[in-house]
Amino acid sequence: MKNLFVITCLISQLAYAQSKKDVLAAMRLTNHYFMQQWPDPGKPTFTNKERPSNLWTRAVYYEGLMALYAIDKQSTYYDYAVSWGSSHQWGLWGGTTVRNADNQCCGQTYIDLYLIDKKEERIKDIKAAMDNMKAGAKVDDWWWIDALQMAMPVYARLGVLYKDTSYFNRMYTMYAYTKYNHGGKGLYNSADHLWWRDKDFVPPYKEPNGEDCYWSRGNGWVVAALVRTLDLLPANDPHYQEYLQDYRDMLHALLPIQRPDGCWNASLHDADNYGGMELTGTSLFVYGMAWGINHRVIDSKTYLPVVQKAWKALTQNCIDTNGRLGYVQGTGKEPKDGQPVSFDKVPDFEDYGLGCFLLAGSEVYKLQDIKQKH
Repeated sequence: MKNLFVITCLISQLAYAQSKKDVLAAMRLTNHYFMQQWPDPGKPTFTNKERPSNLWTRAVYYEGLMALYAIDKQSTYYDYAVSWGSSHQWGLWGGTTVRNADNQCCGQTYIDLYLIDKKEERIKDIKAAMDNMKAGAKVDDWWWIDALQMAMPVYARLGVLYKDTSYFNRMYTMYAYTKYNHGGKGLYNSADHLWWRDKDFVPPYKEPNGEDCYWSRGNGWVVAALVRTLDLLPANDPHYQEYLQDYRDMLHALLPIQRPDGCWNASLHDADNYGGMELTGTSLFVYGMAWGINHRVIDSKTYLPVVQKAWKALTQNCIDTNGRLGYVQGTGKEPKDGQPVSFDKVPDFEDYGLGCFLLAGSEVYKLQDIKQKH
């Protein structure tokens, strides 16, 4: 009887991880917790100093919220996002001359909200900022790989919106500089199909076990950047296939290093260097893989079990009963930052972790449609 009970529990847990209803329930619960914590979306954040709420950490949350809204059209989600943009007059931290990709990330949601209600004020500043970038010859601004997720989808959105390939061209030029030039010979290791976070981690820098340092969330940002670019970029763009190949190669490199519990370590090639469950990188990898299955650009038989295992780990181990997310690595740039990562430890910012989780959930939710069609 005991064995039967265990088997029944396992079946029940697997059904939970795969159920369309329960995927949405997990997203609603975690998002509700955050909205209760931040009833005023325009309120500045404060850790070691005060920052406006249109900084990158909050912008990533709104990426996730818009993904949730796309599958769960609750007016409270839309109103919350609009209130956030309005509280900043749809502006960017640093104004329209800002070159830092972190401060341009909010533009992704501004543009998405503009497409719902075409009020010019919503995209005026983000367009001006990107046009300013595009007008000059400087293309080395993305010196850290997180920047790809923060800014590439903005270029992709503007290019589609205005039917202007110059946005696509500038996006690729800057992507290529990060890939092939920063750090000496680029931040992408074409042998391992993973990225060094910035020049500080290019060899001879090594992890304690002698391997290259590939930070989980940093590589997750690149996966998300490629997904959010490929999702919109016309397939006849001259660089579409390169983006797609980089995306496929990265996902393939992640397969053998998934942890037995379903997550990925903060240090992808050194499981003993701050090893353990970590939500943000894992969520971004789930997002990327589930999107690929949904768009039939990767093999479902190979990746679906990987996604199911990871999503099960996230939903069963990382959500408190009130909706708070655990195992979120704090801000930083490498495995040791924000440690120790645990269920109970609250990171310096909670918003981007939820954004990553909601992005993952939005694509896992759609997996059910794919399975039903088969």
